[in-house]
Amino acid sequence: MHDDRPHPMDALDAAIVRELALDARATYAQVGHAVALSAPAVKRRVDRLRDEGVIRGYTVRLDPAALGWQTEAFVELFCHGSTSPATMQAAIEQYPEVMAASTVTGDVDVVLQVRARDMRHLERVVERLAAEPFVARTRSTIVLSALVRRPEVPPAATE
Repeated sequence: MHDDRPHPMDALDAAIVRELALDARATYAQVGHAVALSAPAVKRRVDRLRDEGVIRGYTVRLDPAALGWQTEAFVELFCHGSTSPATMQAAIEQYPEVMAASTVTGDVDVVLQVRARDMRHLERVVERLAAEPFVARTRSTIVLSALVRRPEVPPAATE
């Protein structure tokens, strides 16, 4: 009888995922060296993790400033009434400047991480967001210095 449920990740799976998150171009042999497995064993585990949806793809991390996106802000949206998350998502997805968006607890309804070329560009983006029908008001916080930025890497197990 075949069990279609995903297998829980063990410590080796977590170590492999960490290595690939740090360098998606690493070979199976390089990952295997880092986690003390053979390249074929790493490949089998990576294939299983892909099949289970743990690994959804491979990407590159870019430097936004080097690409001309010099200004970063966190923009809070205060929404009218009970706007559904689907309505908010459909509108927010139209803004290429929005890097991340999350509904949150508290007085604020949505927090956006926004990147723009400069302050004028950021101002235009915030004005457009404020004009969305479900937005009552916005509040923006400009990032001065990014102190800690981590790739989406699961932390190492600490016991």
